[in-house]
Amino acid sequence: MTKKEFVYKEFLRKEENILRAPYNPELEFYSTIKSGDVKKVKEACTEAFSEKQGLGVLSKNQLQNIKYHFAITIALVARYCIDGGMDVSTAYSLSDFYIQKADTCKSTKEIDELHSKATMDYATRMQKLRKNKICSIHVVKCIDYIHDNLHNRITVEDLANLVELNPSYLSRLFKKEAGVSISDYIRDLKIDAAKNMLLYSDFTPSQIATILAFPDQSYFTDVFRKYVGVTPKKYQTMHIREIELKHSPYGDN
Repeated sequence: MTKKEFVYKEFLRKEENILRAPYNPELEFYSTIKSGDVKKVKEACTEAFSEKQGLGVLSKNQLQNIKYHFAITIALVARYCIDGGMDVSTAYSLSDFYIQKADTCKSTKEIDELHSKATMDYATRMQKLRKNKICSIHVVKCIDYIHDNLHNRITVEDLANLVELNPSYLSRLFKKEAGVSISDYIRDLKIDAAKNMLLYSDFTPSQIATILAFPDQSYFTDVFRKYVGVTPKKYQTMHIREIELKHSPYGDN
């Protein structure tokens, strides 16, 4: 494993943690569930829900306090998943089901286990939803490869070799099923990853450009500004201030 690959993989593994206190990891956690990234959700759930930092006091009873926070969390997860394309009735039915289950829990350990089960359920459904929109196993395989290799330069030829298809045919198939070209799909994912790294890590724009395999920082800045509207540094400055104003996982106190 190269150093660059190690750095990128390490970021993916740790980005749910607070790398610059008091940044809010819950925002990223909800987005991870929405994206259907089951692996990252599972890793994030290794930390017990009841032991998360920043949970405010909604009840003097410890168990009831955790139940309240669980209900808020699941309601927010449902909203994020709806935004990601989940059917409204499905999202809220699941929310009602898990909140009712939480109400019968007798210990914080049971809540912790239910939290893992619920978030994994939502993430798995979102993963299936994402993949069900894709008919071809070839395109699914390409998408999985792209998600796992954003730290590398990925070409149509690389993907064509991976799935053993003609590059031109794969390009047409990918756009037909995914709705965007391969290059646009890769670019959008790299921009999203860059946004998260700017907010939830200590990497500089120059380091991010290298980690995500942009030719150089200047090119990264130009692409970021074109599709986000501001430079990476400006984006970081604007949104870090917003995150710092949040004192709990659920918004301003």
